[in-house]
Amino acid sequence: MDSEGVVKLLTEVRRGKVTVSQALARLRHLPFEDLGFAKVDHHRALRQGFPEVIMGQGKEPKEIAAIVRALRRRKANVLVTRLSAEKMALVKKLVSGLKYHAVAHAVTWVGKPIKITGKGTVLVVCAGTSDIPVAEEAALTAAMMGNRVEKLFDVGVAGIHRLLGNRQRLYAASVVIVIAGMEGALPSVVAGLIDKPVIAVPTSVGYGASFNGLAALLAMLNSCASGVTVVNIDNGFGAGFAASLINRI
Repeated sequence: MDSEGVVKLLTEVRRGKVTVSQALARLRHLPFEDLGFAKVDHHRALRQGFPEVIMGQGKEPKEIAAIVRALRRRKANVLVTRLSAEKMALVKKLVSGLKYHAVAHAVTWVGKPIKITGKGTVLVVCAGTSDIPVAEEAALTAAMMGNRVEKLFDVGVAGIHRLLGNRQRLYAASVVIVIAGMEGALPSVVAGLIDKPVIAVPTSVGYGASFNGLAALLAMLNSCASGVTVVNIDNGFGAGFAASLINRI
């Protein structure tokens, strides 16, 4: 339950449409619901403005399905990250109505309309087409959290004119998520062009000396451009979440 739901419930109690015992029954699963193997945090939407997100990696399909059902009972919008197509096929047999986003390796279920709460636009920029899965995870996360999202893909430093040809889109955004593998140079370039927060996401894309994204991570942490914040390797979800928090201010 989010803050809007709590206000609505208290208003109904005040007007006599809902009894105190009925309201208590609705609130009894706050702050969490114990499923035995997991404790679903129904209070998170009230604290942070978005329900708990399920990480599909490392969970059995039946466990994912049980958590999804628990969230849907509370009318919470659902986001599952890091879910392969093979595991999704098994989850779909247990829970209906889910939408699979194949490129982002994520699942959504929208129980109530997503309200745009972000003040501006979140622009998701990625260096190469190999970085698109992480970029799509970031974009999907930001969109599910109530932001206007735009995408600008395949504009890496190997052809800098592609980025510079889209400067107006960079200037217009409120928050920019920049995703790159290899040497991870793109966030520094973008941050040097604009006066908005830049969230850098290193990816594990690259040859041997990239060390599965470690080279890009260290390059971004050592950026000479001011205003660059770095999340973990391949963490598109974390970038989308952080961008959403910034965009609400």
